[in-house]
Amino acid sequence: MEVKVLSSRLVKPAYKAGAPATEYIPLSVFDTVTYQIQMAIIYAFAPPAPSTAAIEKGLAAVLAQYRAFAGQVGESPDGAPAVVLNDRGARLVEASVDADLVDMAPAKPTPALLKLHPDLDAEHQEVVVLQLTRFRCGSLAVGFTSKHVVADGHATSNFLVAWGRATRGLPMGLPPVHHQKDLFKPRSSPARPEHDHRSREYHRPSSAAAAGGHHHGDDGAESNIVIHKAHFTKDFIAGLRARASEGRRRPFSRFETILAHLWRTMTRARDLSPGEATSIRISVDGRHRVGRPAEYFGNLVLWAFPRATAGDLLSRPLKHAAQAIHDEVARVDGGYFQSFVDFASSGAAEKEGLAPSAVLKDVVCPDVEVDSWLTFPFYELDFGTGSPSYFMPSYFPTEGMLFLAPSYLGDGSVDAFVPVFRHNLQAFKECCYSME
Repeated sequence: MEVKVLSSRLVKPAYKAGAPATEYIPLSVFDTVTYQIQMAIIYAFAPPAPSTAAIEKGLAAVLAQYRAFAGQVGESPDGAPAVVLNDRGARLVEASVDADLVDMAPAKPTPALLKLHPDLDAEHQEVVVLQLTRFRCGSLAVGFTSKHVVADGHATSNFLVAWGRATRGLPMGLPPVHHQKDLFKPRSSPARPEHDHRSREYHRPSSAAAAGGHHHGDDGAESNIVIHKAHFTKDFIAGLRARASEGRRRPFSRFETILAHLWRTMTRARDLSPGEATSIRISVDGRHRVGRPAEYFGNLVLWAFPRATAGDLLSRPLKHAAQAIHDEVARVDGGYFQSFVDFASSGAAEKEGLAPSAVLKDVVCPDVEVDSWLTFPFYELDFGTGSPSYFMPSYFPTEGMLFLAPSYLGDGSVDAFVPVFRHNLQAFKECCYSME
């Protein structure tokens, strides 16, 4: 797919009154422990697609309310890491493709998707960089990228919905609520370390990693990884939930059930030895756990880590895996978040040479990581011509890093984007739709 870049420019916030002074949002302990990467998602809009002028006008309007996405990552006057609200703007790239989208759009993430948004490996000065790619048929692809350190998936989805509303001339909804100094305060004298954060949110890096000896993509594993899209129908999910929840007063959630199934399927496809341990890294939104509003804009996520041996996972019923997931997610409650704030604010991590464990790897086998977008309103991005015809993550070839998203069909079905080794793909396909 040959993509021709036509232009690149900054879109600055459009204020109704004069521009406000430069402000600084200090990074929270949750911002500094999250993935330090540029995330990318891809939207496609069928013709008649919205005009560039309308999208750009809406972007300028929404940036006036979401100033963090028009700023830069830097330092506050006291030298602390911060998001600088200096109204630099978001970078907008226009591009075209001399082909029809139906012929070019992949059913699952492939390297071709990387051409539909700006380079993730480049050092962008802007927090948000996006690309509008128009196809010969009149369709439009919107490649949206943003720095994860500024906002998590929940916050980003709020911005995207507000952007669409601004483009349509509608109220954008409640404004974002930013982090302020001392918002997450450690207790003055916690009785004892309540949880082990040294081997969960943090880890002790190896000497090679500490010296910068390995980066994502360095070992050539990417060429051996393919991303499979598994489509789970509403009926299949209902059957899985009934099977997993049999004899239980309250059924497991859709997320718990699908993830339990995928955990077992990945374990079987990888042909792990029975005694080998496997875990899942699950993002847990802390907003309601710590009493912060849904409009909180930043990162407010920690992780649950259910664990099991491969033999135990496969020899016991689906309910066992779902219960392990349920129990570990429940464990990451408000008390756990406060315990993390206590530890992260104590200076122990710096003193002991610990580093955040949220790093992008090439391979996570025998473990699994999951990003669930099942509750995010990504399909509500409407620039005035209707909802997107499809939505998916960009191409992230990390073996074992799963993305769950509602299907574009809008019928309750779910798409799982699953990076696997090529030699495990057939085994994964053979057991993916089995309830055994």
